[in-house]
Amino acid sequence: MIHEILPVGMLQCNCSIFGDEQSKEAIVIDPGADIEKITEILNRRELKVKAIVITHGHIDHVAGASQLRALTGAPVYMNEADFEQLDLLPEMARWLGTKTPERTAVDVPAKDGTVLQLGAAQFQVIETPGHTQGSVSVWIPLENKLVAGDTLFRDSIGRTDLPGGDSRQILSSIKTKLFDLPDAAIVIPGHGQGTTLAREKRQNPFLRNL
Repeated sequence: MIHEILPVGMLQCNCSIFGDEQSKEAIVIDPGADIEKITEILNRRELKVKAIVITHGHIDHVAGASQLRALTGAPVYMNEADFEQLDLLPEMARWLGTKTPERTAVDVPAKDGTVLQLGAAQFQVIETPGHTQGSVSVWIPLENKLVAGDTLFRDSIGRTDLPGGDSRQILSSIKTKLFDLPDAAIVIPGHGQGTTLAREKRQNPFLRNL
């Protein structure tokens, strides 16, 4: 399995590009900006995007989705509870001092039980509300990888002081959803350095009481 992680945009959101080496199909998670860099990787790897997955509706994760959808024809998957975040894109753009991106259409609701297939690998959507009400993570058992969006970081968790955030809810999502996965699972957070669930159980100061 091809997996390239590209930090995009002014907030350096981790965009994940997964590609199946046989079928040459790809899934792109969180195309938050820098679409030309994403398409350069896709073209270089000769990959065709079959799905675009958004872990939550904040501008730094969703800003490039409409453009990538238009370029590739791939459907966008996002949780319906975060549609209200798309309504806030102009306000988020003002906070960051940038222009409002084109609002993406959402073709398929991403929710518990949603599974995307890429070659032999299943991409399983897990609802993990707390950072936003529609936050999701993506578990890929064959790769032992968890794309956690802004729910879980190395030594931290997602902020909950923005619209839709809930501090108790995010801790519950981590405890009841993510911590049920294997300890050795590799975590790709929405920003910054990767980690493992085992490390975060041992060392994350926000999770010691879980």
